[in-house]
Amino acid sequence: MAQPASGDESAGAADDADEALDRPLPEAVRRKVVALVAEAFGGLTVPELPAQLRQYARFTPSRRARFAGNAMAAALETDALFRQRIGDRLRTGQPELTAAVESGALRPTGWVKLVAAAGEEVQRADAERADEAGRRELERLREELAEARAHTRTETERLRAELEAARKEAESLQRKLRSAQSDVKRGEAALRRTQAEIDGIKADAAARVSAAESETRRLKTRLGETEAALEASRRAAREGRSVEDVRLRLLLDTVLEAAQGLRRELALPPVSVRPADSVDAVEPGRMSTKDVAARALSETAPALLDQLLALPQAHLVVDGYNVTKTGYPTMPLEKQRLRLLGGLSALAARTGAEVTCVFDGAELAAPVLLAPPRGVRVLFSKPGVTADELIRQLVRAEPAGRPVVVVSSDREVADGVARSGARPVASVMLLKRLSRLS
Repeated sequence: MAQPASGDESAGAADDADEALDRPLPEAVRRKVVALVAEAFGGLTVPELPAQLRQYARFTPSRRARFAGNAMAAALETDALFRQRIGDRLRTGQPELTAAVESGALRPTGWVKLVAAAGEEVQRADAERADEAGRRELERLREELAEARAHTRTETERLRAELEAARKEAESLQRKLRSAQSDVKRGEAALRRTQAEIDGIKADAAARVSAAESETRRLKTRLGETEAALEASRRAAREGRSVEDVRLRLLLDTVLEAAQGLRRELALPPVSVRPADSVDAVEPGRMSTKDVAARALSETAPALLDQLLALPQAHLVVDGYNVTKTGYPTMPLEKQRLRLLGGLSALAARTGAEVTCVFDGAELAAPVLLAPPRGVRVLFSKPGVTADELIRQLVRAEPAGRPVVVVSSDREVADGVARSGARPVASVMLLKRLSRLS
């Protein structure tokens, strides 16, 4: 790129017009020229700029030099008007440089050689600087290489030690693996032996189960035969008893018919008076309810109960909870029932009387599982029926003339059964009688 000339085409420049550079400007000189043009560029308006440079009008000088350097150099080389305008701006901004250019001091005779020599000197200096930088870089690289080699040796030693440790650990793991494999093989062999033993035990158990099932079937067959024989024996016994019953009935009918025939033959008149009629007493039908209750509830004659139970075919009806809650009210109901029934069983065995114990079913949360003791009938009233009503039903069910004794301290119960012909007795009297048995 040629050096830009002034707008007046000075004489010194005309004389040296035949001198021109045969090579590009040195890079440092070129950068300086581009920097000057970029600085003067900002003083021009957009219409004064070449078309290819107008897009860089708003750039800063440094950005303009970096991005539009080649374009500005080409415009200086080819556009005389742009070159003249740049010269005018430089003349205003840098008068010393402009004066030197116009006087020809910057382009003396042989300036091309001087520029070439300066360029060579710059290149030589750049080369020396590059060599010096290269030497420094080489020294730095050598130092880094030495450090890298030392680090590599250290790292190699460390890796070799780690490799040796890993090799030893691998050998140890291999030994452990072989030992574990041996243990596994022994375990598998033991498992096979155990499985064989289990199979043998299963086969033995299956054989025993089969034998047990066969024995069970045989025993069931024998049990069926025994039950059939027992049923046949029972049937034969029932048939034998019914034959005996028929014989006894036939004998009894014969005796009754003989007695009736004897009575007809003797022509005996009917007997209207009995020995007991001669005893001075009050008949039941003529005794008032008040007298009966007073005598029944009296606690001064505990032997009265024994006398009543000594009557033929006597029936003792007991108001269960009335007696237990009078004698031992703090005990649970279950224990109350068991204690009373135990005493009644002993009383029935001692007197031979028929004994019926009545409990109120309304006080039960669930059915009672109770085995009645020997000689005692145990009854619970149905839902909606009280024990008092059940006692009255039992008394009404008895035939007229049978001695029925009702044990209860309930005045309403005593009065009711007395009207039906029964004898009420206080609960305390029964408790005293039972206490003498224990």
